[in-house]
Amino acid sequence: MFDNLSDRLSSALKKVTGKARLTDDNIRDTLREVRKALLEADVALPVVKAFVQQVRAAAVGQKVSKALNPGQQFVKIVQDELVSVMGEAATPLNLAVQPPAVILMAGLQGAGKTTSVAKLSKYLQEREKKKVMVVSADVYRPAAIKQLETLAGEVGALFHPSSPDQKPVDIAMGAVDAARKQFADVLIVDTAGRLHIDEQLMDEIRGLHKALDPAETLFVIDAMIGQDAVNTASVFNDALPLTGVILTKADGDARGGAALSVRHVTGKPIKFIGVGEKTDALETFHPDRIASRILGMGDILSLIEQAEQTIDKSKAEKLVKKVQKGKGFDLEDLRDQLQQMQNMGGLGALMDKMPGMGGLAQAAQKADMGKEFRRMDAMIGSMTPEERRNPELLNGSRKRRITMGSGTQIQDLNRLLKQHKQMGKMMKKLKGGGMGKLMRGMGGLPGMGGAGGLGGGLGGGMPGGLPPGFRKK
Repeated sequence: MFDNLSDRLSSALKKVTGKARLTDDNIRDTLREVRKALLEADVALPVVKAFVQQVRAAAVGQKVSKALNPGQQFVKIVQDELVSVMGEAATPLNLAVQPPAVILMAGLQGAGKTTSVAKLSKYLQEREKKKVMVVSADVYRPAAIKQLETLAGEVGALFHPSSPDQKPVDIAMGAVDAARKQFADVLIVDTAGRLHIDEQLMDEIRGLHKALDPAETLFVIDAMIGQDAVNTASVFNDALPLTGVILTKADGDARGGAALSVRHVTGKPIKFIGVGEKTDALETFHPDRIASRILGMGDILSLIEQAEQTIDKSKAEKLVKKVQKGKGFDLEDLRDQLQQMQNMGGLGALMDKMPGMGGLAQAAQKADMGKEFRRMDAMIGSMTPEERRNPELLNGSRKRRITMGSGTQIQDLNRLLKQHKQMGKMMKKLKGGGMGKLMRGMGGLPGMGGAGGLGGGLGGGMPGGLPPGFRKK
C-alpha cells in the first residue's frame, strides 16, 4: 500500500541524515524531493504546497534534541504533518440516534460501494455488535441488487428486497419501516452510481438524503483513480452534507495521493479504508498509523488488532501446550500456521505492517508468496493423516504420489520438508523456555541476514525460510 510514495519519501529523507543542524540550506533539496514524491503520488497541488510550507516552517532552526539526531527529527516533523493532513485521529461513526441509524452510501460506479456495504455490515456486526439491515436503491443495475443480496447472505446481514421498477425513495423508506419492525440497529442504503458525475445522479441522491435524514452519509472513493478521486470528492461534497469517506482498493494503490488529499479538499474525515477483496478487508482509518506505514515505520497496533480478530486462539493455545509437552511440530501444525497467515492477508500484508519491512513486503508480492503457500497447502493436503503426523514415513513412492496429487514437483516437496524440519527445531527451543534461544536460532535460517537482520525475520520463522525468488539480495 502506497509503496511508491513510501519509497520516494524514504529516499528523500535520507538526505538530511547526519546533519548537525536543520537549516533552510540543508533541507531545501530534501523538500524538493518530498514535493516531487507527493506530486507523482497524485496528491492535489494545494495540499502539496501547504504540506511543504508547514514542514519547512517546523523544521528550520529547530535545535537538535538530546534523544534524536536531526535526520530523525526531520522525519518526525514529516510524520506529524502527514498525520495532520489526513485528519489527526480516527473518527468513529455516529450511530447514537433512534434506531435504525441510517447510513447512506454515495459514489461513482465501480468505486466499490456495494462491496463496501457488505464490509461495513460485517464490521458493525462483529466489532460493534449491531444488528444490520442492507438495501439496494440502485434501480439502474439489476445485478447490483442481486450482488448485495448475495453479499448480505455471506456476512449474515438482513436484506431488504427491492426491484428495478420501484423508485429509489420508495425503496429506502420501505427499508426503514422494515428495519424498525425487525429491530435492526443500523440500515445501510446502497445507491446508484454512474461512470461520471451527472445532474440526474445528484438530484436522486439529494432526494434520498432529504427523505432519509441519515445519521451518516459516506462517500465511497476508489484510491486508485488518483487526482480524479479528489475532483469527484469535491463535487459530491458540494452536493451532499457528507459525514465521512471510505477509501477503497488502497491495497492496490502504490501512490497514496487520494489518502493525502481527500481530507484536505472535502474537510471530511476518512473513516474506513478498504485493503482487499474479502468482506473482512475493511479497517478503521487511523491517520497516525497510515503515516507510519507511508514512512516505512510499520503499523504494529493494526497488526495486533488484526491478529486478535483473525487468529484462532484455541488452535494457538493447543499448539503451545503441545510444544511445551515436548511433542513434535508436525505438518498439520504447519498447515494451520499457513492458513492463519493467509487469513491475515498473507506474508506481504503482514510485512507491510512490520517496521522496516516495506521493501520485503513488495518483494513478497512480486514473488507471489500466496501462490507458494497454496502450493504448500496442496502438498500437505495430499498426504495421509499418518504422513502429516510423521513425515519420516515419506519414502520415494509416497513422495511421487503426493506430488502427483498436488500438481507439484519432488523438489517442491523436499523444500517443504526441509522448511518444516527447520521450523520444528525452532519450536523445540520454546520447550526449554527460551524465547531468546528461539530468536538466536532464527538468525541461522536461510534468507536471514543474521539474528538482527531484516532479511527474512518473518519469512525465516514462518515457515522456516524464504522460497526461491524471495531471498534478500
